[in-house]
Amino acid sequence: MRNSVPGEPGENQLAAPFPGTDATSSARVIAHRRGGIGARRHRTGWLVTASVAAFALLGGGAVAVGAATAPTAPVVSPVVAAPVAPTRTVPPRPAPTAEQPPSQLRTCSVAWLLGDSRFGKLQAQVLQADGQVLFERDADTASQTASSLKVLTAAAALSVLGPDFRASTRVVAGAEPGTLVLVGGGDLTLTRLPSGQEPVYTGAAHLDELAAKTRAAWEARYPGTPITRIVLDSSYFGGKTWGDTWPPTERGTGWLSHITALQVDADRSNPRVFLSPRGDDPVGRAGAAFGAYFPGAAVEHGAAPAEAGELASVSSQPLSTLIAQFLIPSDNSLAEMVARHVAIRLGVGNTIDALAVAIPQALDVYGIDTSGLRIADGSGMSRNNAVAPSYLTSLFLQISAGEGTLGILRDGLPVAGESGTLNYSNRFFGDNAVARGHVRAKSGSISSAYTLTGMIDAGDGSRLVFAIFATGQVGTNARTAIDTLATAFYRCGERLSNT
Repeated sequence: MRNSVPGEPGENQLAAPFPGTDATSSARVIAHRRGGIGARRHRTGWLVTASVAAFALLGGGAVAVGAATAPTAPVVSPVVAAPVAPTRTVPPRPAPTAEQPPSQLRTCSVAWLLGDSRFGKLQAQVLQADGQVLFERDADTASQTASSLKVLTAAAALSVLGPDFRASTRVVAGAEPGTLVLVGGGDLTLTRLPSGQEPVYTGAAHLDELAAKTRAAWEARYPGTPITRIVLDSSYFGGKTWGDTWPPTERGTGWLSHITALQVDADRSNPRVFLSPRGDDPVGRAGAAFGAYFPGAAVEHGAAPAEAGELASVSSQPLSTLIAQFLIPSDNSLAEMVARHVAIRLGVGNTIDALAVAIPQALDVYGIDTSGLRIADGSGMSRNNAVAPSYLTSLFLQISAGEGTLGILRDGLPVAGESGTLNYSNRFFGDNAVARGHVRAKSGSISSAYTLTGMIDAGDGSRLVFAIFATGQVGTNARTAIDTLATAFYRCGERLSNT
């Protein structure tokens, strides 16, 4: 509906030019002044005119007679002209503001999809790019997020660590002669593959490079002294290495490793395979791989001495690269690693329990109320996480706009039919394939929650941000129900109705 400026009062009516008169009375006054039809003549004025005519006919003598015999003429009152009304100044009509484009009629309903039992409990919200709500169902209730929580972890890391942050692995001299200490600095991407071979984490630091740097520094500092002992220090991360509600089966299926500050390839059996099984001693695996470069040296767990001199170090890829590496394939171990660094940088602890304080605190910079967030880990694997769909859509308004450094997060999301978890054969297939390439979002899947949240470039050219949660009694087929609803949002665009 266009906005319009109402007309002046009395617009399109005959205006009365004289105050206190209506239009008819004013017309009569004008006619009188002009001697037109309906003008009234004064009777005394008529008698004066007749006397002048008689004088002209009788001559001057008649004047004397007339003067002697005529009665005294009555006093003639002068004709007084009607007062001239002041000119009325009509104020100019206010100029209309710039014409607004007509709003879309929101007649595109998705109501027929909402009763799908595959949703379990459905929650959802859709916003226009300007923040206007198009559609919502129970959007303010905090619920399990599954891996959609990784969006919060990425946003928190960007605000606290910055896009150039890198995690390092160091080697220092031990307290006793012949001793090296391999100090984990929380880089789970460090690979045991030889330099020149790429692991799952493309561009990761290589263990053989660290070993070569260590040997060269050792020989320069302690010439002729053999390396007889290697100590493994993983104290940079503390507390439990496995979340309370994480299913142990996730290690066997390759979705998650124990979270320790020292490990290689996120403890994968095969560094080149994303879903390679993980082990039960990631620190030991890393120590064995490093020890192989120093034959004969004993390997044991311990701690680096205070103020130990550094011999060598290598670093991970920057956070700007790591974000895509954990969002696109939904890498749980990498998300947990980044979340711990956020807690450490904020000084609230180095354990998984510290994330309950660290992540909301890190997110405060975005100006969205975090009081309703419940954070149990950094990956979304825990069923104890809870975030409202409306929190995610509010955050995605800023992500979509690329505010601050959030463009890194936006560009690191999976795209339907093109990349990551949204390119699996069970996502956006059949009739839903029309939305491929148009949905950029983070998916989430645990046994009690399936979610999808992100951005839709709709068929009408509009940009929408959305969140869909299916929780409770749900199964893997909830993914298809979610994709179908997201595709309906794509088809409706800004015509999407909330009914």
